[in-house]
Amino acid sequence: MPPTEHGKIRNIAVVGHRGVGKTSLVEAMLFQAGRTNRLGSIEQGTTVTDWDDDENRRQMSLSGALAHADWQGRKINVIDCPGDAGFQADTYAALRVVEGALVVMSGVMGVEVNTARVWARAEEYELSRVIFVNMLDRERADFFRALEAARTQLSDRCVAIQIPIGAEHELTGIVDLLHMCAYLDPTGGREGGPQPIPDELAEQVQEYREKLLDAVVETNEDLMARYLDGEELPASDVAAALKDAVTRDELYPVACGVATKNLGTTALLDLLVEGVPSPERKGTTIEFGDAKQAVFVFKTIADPFAGRISCFRVLAGPVTGETTLVDPRTHAKERLGQILLLQGKDNEPSDALAVGDLGAVAKLKDVVTGDVLVDHEVPVEPPHIDFPQPVMSFAVAPKAKGDEEKMATGLRRLSEEDPTLQMRRDADTGEQLLSGLSQMQVEVAVDRLRSRFHVDVELHPPRVPYKETIRKEARARHRYKKQTGGRGQFGDCEIVIEPINGDGELGYEFVDQIVGGVIAQSFRPAVDKGVREAMARGELAGAPVQGVRVRLVDGMQHSVDSSEMAFKIAGSMAFKEAYQKADPVLLEPIMELEVTVPDDAVGAVNGDLNSRRGRLQGMEPAAGMTAIRAEVPMAEILTYSQALTSMTGGRGDYHMSFVRYEEVPAHVAQKIIEQTKKEREEAKA
Repeated sequence: MPPTEHGKIRNIAVVGHRGVGKTSLVEAMLFQAGRTNRLGSIEQGTTVTDWDDDENRRQMSLSGALAHADWQGRKINVIDCPGDAGFQADTYAALRVVEGALVVMSGVMGVEVNTARVWARAEEYELSRVIFVNMLDRERADFFRALEAARTQLSDRCVAIQIPIGAEHELTGIVDLLHMCAYLDPTGGREGGPQPIPDELAEQVQEYREKLLDAVVETNEDLMARYLDGEELPASDVAAALKDAVTRDELYPVACGVATKNLGTTALLDLLVEGVPSPERKGTTIEFGDAKQAVFVFKTIADPFAGRISCFRVLAGPVTGETTLVDPRTHAKERLGQILLLQGKDNEPSDALAVGDLGAVAKLKDVVTGDVLVDHEVPVEPPHIDFPQPVMSFAVAPKAKGDEEKMATGLRRLSEEDPTLQMRRDADTGEQLLSGLSQMQVEVAVDRLRSRFHVDVELHPPRVPYKETIRKEARARHRYKKQTGGRGQFGDCEIVIEPINGDGELGYEFVDQIVGGVIAQSFRPAVDKGVREAMARGELAGAPVQGVRVRLVDGMQHSVDSSEMAFKIAGSMAFKEAYQKADPVLLEPIMELEVTVPDDAVGAVNGDLNSRRGRLQGMEPAAGMTAIRAEVPMAEILTYSQALTSMTGGRGDYHMSFVRYEEVPAHVAQKIIEQTKKEREEAKA
């Protein structure tokens, strides 16, 4: 296929909350534009963009999927983005490579948590936005209530460009206020041409048509003058002014329909062509220096057969399969090879892609999501995609011994696909931790490990990285003496341990206060080493000891029998003796938690946080949602995701970050110490 001119391309990210029908809407657009010959269904697993087995089984989008269609001589690239909070990486990356966001809302639920979040991200990127109110045939669906919610919670510049004919089960069509025509319910077939507007709607149509014209002419002085003179404005002039207003983020048109019935699709496609700017008109904010050819990789697909598939946007071009580019991050050269146009899981080859177009290539060696590739070495700062930080971790281990390497390779490939999925080893507990944005995201990763990479793993809650410290000074002296037939072992040292009072920081300090050379300089580091080994596992709960200063104050050595090993053992034993007398306490990590919940759930969430030993720091209400800030011990929120979902009906969300370590309350510490003692006894048995 030859490249499409960049003035005839429309790049659209289809975004919104989970379960509002984004995939069904993309399916309807592809069907109406003639790219498919039947309307696929989520329930039957026959949609173009939800092609993965996990997506079909769970009946929800788990990753972004590309598709394209032609409409009115324009190429519309759509990226169907996940709506679940656990799979936001693809949504945020997609918003970096499009000019417009199609924000889908449910006619029943209106503005939900993720709707507001993706709206804010689109605003940050200065994207043009179009809203589609879906599911208007459902019980309790109300377009005008949803429109008002969008105006109050998203922007007062939202304006209806279509209105429904009828409501709920009696919905029979929609009215296009821009072209003053109606489209009737095709009940799953291809939508027919424009029809006359029903007479009984004349008054309501006139009211909303005037609201639309008032909003549009306010953005165009010439049109304003003609409108005030009483001139009848042609639809083409209004459409041109609307497009300018949408490009400048001055207006956000609100369309409506029912995706599963293919109702409202024609008017929506017209709106996307007329309202969303092309790459030629809007350009890109991604830097590529003075390169004549450049691409930005915004998504990586880990395919077990084709290897790594890199999805990209052309920043400067055109580019072809023969194009060789440099990755400034690695300085490696990459030949693109066969350029593909993705249509869900299927693809078709393309000769070249013009500026602004979206495509994919397979098997680039060292390229990862977020890389900018250019035709020669230029200092390029890759765009920062502010991916959310993982909030939930699980300890992960392969079921079969010897599968550790396969597990690590598979998880590395999956984290290339989803950068919010992170694998790390906890230095304190020694466990391999798999972290993500939600429990579902981690479970999906485990399913994909099994299906794609043939590795079975087990998940269990991670051990909390407790630490131990001391509250007072203590002194101890230990002599290690061992005599065997030949040369013996002798080391004698006296230490003083005391708490380090930093600004909430835990650390360790070794101070050499030996005078007169009672211990040779060469043996003193061995005492330090022995102390460090003893501090690796404290006597209370086997947790690392921190926040301690150790002063080496006295000792004795033997001219023949002393050795580094002897002083290391003496230092270790002296520390253990002093530690028992220094009032040791257990410390736990405290997390700063920010929870966003609907106003009606604030009381329940606050009560739950209090029951988890949380300390509320403040609340900020905004447009029906409240952000609650609290400090909560990590041990109490390992399973917080499930609790929040049940309290808020899936409408709540949270993120957290580590703040500091604090002393564990005595009654809680006692349980932890007893549990550790029990585990030690079982291990010995």
